[in-house]
Amino acid sequence: MRRSRTASCVSSALVAAACTLAGPATAPAAPSAGTTHSEALDYVALGDSYSAGVGAGSYFTSASDCLRSGRAYPVLWAAAHAPSSFSFTACNGARTSDVLSSQLGPLTSRTDLVSITVGGSDSGFSGVMATCVLPGTEACFSAVAKARAFMGGTLPGSLDRLYSAIRSKAPAARVVVLGYPHLYQVHGTCSGGLADTERSVLNEAVDQLNGVIAERAVDHGFTFADPRAAFTGHEICSSTPWLHSVDWLDLTESYHPTAPGQSLGYLPLLTGAA
Repeated sequence: MRRSRTASCVSSALVAAACTLAGPATAPAAPSAGTTHSEALDYVALGDSYSAGVGAGSYFTSASDCLRSGRAYPVLWAAAHAPSSFSFTACNGARTSDVLSSQLGPLTSRTDLVSITVGGSDSGFSGVMATCVLPGTEACFSAVAKARAFMGGTLPGSLDRLYSAIRSKAPAARVVVLGYPHLYQVHGTCSGGLADTERSVLNEAVDQLNGVIAERAVDHGFTFADPRAAFTGHEICSSTPWLHSVDWLDLTESYHPTAPGQSLGYLPLLTGAA
């Protein structure tokens, strides 16, 4: 979905639904001090806001609606490993259909590595979070139940179509599919906001989402990298969160990883899986 940083709807950590995708862009990998030169490979980073780096700041001015960040884990990995080429097409709010139609251009038979987060936006979690941050537990539970029904019914087929297209375009690539962290530490430090019952239900929805993504990824021969353990102790309501809570002044960044969430949460996952 295409949206500016002053978007008027809550942008979820899992999805930013109901917007259009900005066009892909290519970002060169710039070697830096400590760069590893052993990775002479072609790397393409696909996906939604979690791969684009929404919430991490330092956004590129090109394709600004995608909110691609210089602190996103794909950029950090490329800077550390100096691949022979690096294409960064991930975009804020992208659904599986958006990735399929607008992000796969850089993939070729020479592509060696692909990373992707996708599936949250398909499941309607921007609407879920917009509902849940307002008073009304029953409405929150109902919104979560609708999202989970979509995950169990429609999402697997959407992922299959996308994963098949990725494999067709990049038959030799190692594909790393990254999941989503729990949003909340239940019984944490938050003194207000959602009730712990609502936080638990949202975390359980993340568990289902990751389960669907992992199953489809593995069936296509891809590697699934699960961030839940890495983010344990760093959820919203923890003492050192790596996720933004709702920010009424900048709703787009709400429920997305901070810069440490990208560098300390997601980057080691890709490094270990690549």
